[in-house]
Amino acid sequence: MSKSNDSMKKTLTVAFLLCLVCSIIVSGAAVALKPLQERNQEHDRRSNILVAAGLIQPREATFERVDELFSQMHIRVVDLRTGQYTDAVSPEQFDQLRAASDPQMSSALAQDPAGIRRLEHYGLVYLVGDADHPERIILPVRGSGLWSTLHGFLALEGDGNTIAGLGFYQHAETPGLGGEVDNPNWKAQWPGKQVFASGTLEPRLGLASNPNPDYEVDTLAGATLTARGVTNLLRFWVGEQGYGPFLAQFQ
Repeated sequence: MSKSNDSMKKTLTVAFLLCLVCSIIVSGAAVALKPLQERNQEHDRRSNILVAAGLIQPREATFERVDELFSQMHIRVVDLRTGQYTDAVSPEQFDQLRAASDPQMSSALAQDPAGIRRLEHYGLVYLVGDADHPERIILPVRGSGLWSTLHGFLALEGDGNTIAGLGFYQHAETPGLGGEVDNPNWKAQWPGKQVFASGTLEPRLGLASNPNPDYEVDTLAGATLTARGVTNLLRFWVGEQGYGPFLAQFQ
């Protein structure tokens, strides 16, 4: 009986020590790899901004090329309540998604066509060229589709009205249906479309079965709810509650 207890103790001791060593190794690897993971995440974000703006093709998005092009952009913060630039938060440190979940930095939406629940007080904008008279304006956009929240970037020409590009970098929509938002042929329909109805600040961009040649692109076949979600989120972010007041100054 005593030998059996000793054997059990030894087994448990060895198992404990093995688990402890493995935990230390895994923790150490996680800490060591964290800077690399953060670097890759930042590279991904920058690449998606540049691709949406039409400044680079995905196959060209090396670290060196992305860093070079991104260093030529201006990042500013807009107070979405006024449409004016603000220095209330640092553009380099501001996390827009985190702000949306902070009651001190956001407000609940009574009207929520994009399905985001809360709207942050401040939003980032990425400017190509002269910061005061940009050649292109890139806006982060997000909203509910069928199965997920779609996160992307909408790029506009310097007039704040003509679309230069649109791309989604994160979503979980159905491949072959709502997932067609990733299809290069579908994305290629957006450049040149207009955001606002002529002479107004009424958002008209979106998806339709019989698209208006000035404002709309083909809908996503078999993905009605995703298509509706994309239309709603785009109109929300360029509308009065989103970046609309900011874009008005470029009209």
